[in-house]
Amino acid sequence: MRCPFLAIALLPLLVPGRASAACSAKDFSIESFAVKLQQGSGQPRFSMKGQLVNRCPEAAAAQIRVDAKDASGKVLASKQGWPAGTSNIDPGKSVEFDLGRLFRYQPGMSDYTVVVSDAKTW
Repeated sequence: MRCPFLAIALLPLLVPGRASAACSAKDFSIESFAVKLQQGSGQPRFSMKGQLVNRCPEAAAAQIRVDAKDASGKVLASKQGWPAGTSNIDPGKSVEFDLGRLFRYQPGMSDYTVVVSDAKTW
């Protein structure tokens, strides 16, 4: 006799993209992060470039968060993004990112921090 309950219980394990990654945010690092304000006609634009490196032993993806702060440390704007989109990054490999387009210039922005905020396997 077949057990339909067993098949239903195992279904989440068989659905692609639903498995939890053994990788976590701490398995990724951010290198060469630099912020530049680009003057031009109209509103200044940001360049917030860096590299996200996968230091996990398996392919995974990570979300990063950039905080723009004033001189006292108050966060004026915060944005998140997935540098590799919905693709996994192979172990030891990196992807370049630029989240500058997500930010609007505000007077008083003087310090910028970037952290890995989440990790998952697509």
